[in-house]
Amino acid sequence: MRGSDGQSGALFSYVDLEARVPAGHPLRAIRAIVNEALGGLSPTLARLYAAVGRPSIPPEQLLRALLLQAFYSIRSERQLMERLDFDLLFRWFVGLGIDDPVWDHSTFSKNRDRLLEGDVAAGFLATLLDRPKVRRLLSSEHFSVDGSLIQAWASMKSFRPKGGDGAPPGGGRNPSRDFRGERRSNLTHGSTTDPDALLYRRGPGMEARLCFLGHVLMENRSGLVVDAELTRASGHAERLAALAMLDRLPTTSPATLGADRGFDARDFVMELRERRLTPHIAQNTSGRRSAIDSRTTRHGGYALSQRARKRIEEAFGWIKTIAGQARTRLRGLERVRWSFTLAAAAYNLIRLPKLLGATT
Repeated sequence: MRGSDGQSGALFSYVDLEARVPAGHPLRAIRAIVNEALGGLSPTLARLYAAVGRPSIPPEQLLRALLLQAFYSIRSERQLMERLDFDLLFRWFVGLGIDDPVWDHSTFSKNRDRLLEGDVAAGFLATLLDRPKVRRLLSSEHFSVDGSLIQAWASMKSFRPKGGDGAPPGGGRNPSRDFRGERRSNLTHGSTTDPDALLYRRGPGMEARLCFLGHVLMENRSGLVVDAELTRASGHAERLAALAMLDRLPTTSPATLGADRGFDARDFVMELRERRLTPHIAQNTSGRRSAIDSRTTRHGGYALSQRARKRIEEAFGWIKTIAGQARTRLRGLERVRWSFTLAAAAYNLIRLPKLLGATT
């Protein structure tokens, strides 16, 4: 018998969000880990809000919604609010009831910016890794570091001479601009859309773009991100960010650091040795003498570190492709850094349920 396509309204509806989410859904394990980390972060969140006044969006719900945005590659807060309005799974994960109203996208964005004040993204990543079950997965002796370009939310037309108008002729909302024969550099030009973004070329013959540099420090045992940083783009930014992240590590025991040949510089290797870190860095033999000699490369651990460090590309691949950080949707160094760090925490959350299940 053919079923009817007609719709009949119901006077009452009894929807239990907990019952609608399958017992084996991946978000169940992730939500338990997130709630445990948010519990440890509660004192930090409490300091960001006044004791009296009109209640705002709970920061716990705000962070869960932002994690969903990274998990499901949602491109904007407007689209995220639309999805929250009709998706029962999203409502369950965030903590909204079936009849709770969804926030306006502009209100959501304004409350998100408040979390910048307490550097909540970095605190959430650190609290997540400090859970006892997670801490057992982490290596305190073997690490890898790398950096990747994060394209800025600014066009090349916004890169104009400093101290002048530099507006392209022709008028209109999107006038044409001919850059042929014009010499441009970060010393003489700047972006009017995002002044923190710098023109940077990754290598000879490659296109120069307005971008930032995202940096990740990974432990080699489980391939989890233990720290993330974002800086302005420059030739020395990767090495400086690596040293800053290493200085934030709680461990002081001797360790190894794997990296690609872009880190093969004598000053950087000397800084690592002063920190009791063995530089397992790929040798750069293109026209100059490498700072890594046979005293390091002859050991079997060097080859192991070189194999393990390539897993850091998996983190960058997920952060940039799935979490949408290949081209950031935010402007300003602090905002972009916050978003990049939260995406690194989201990458860990994707991997942790399987890793924790393998150890129980």
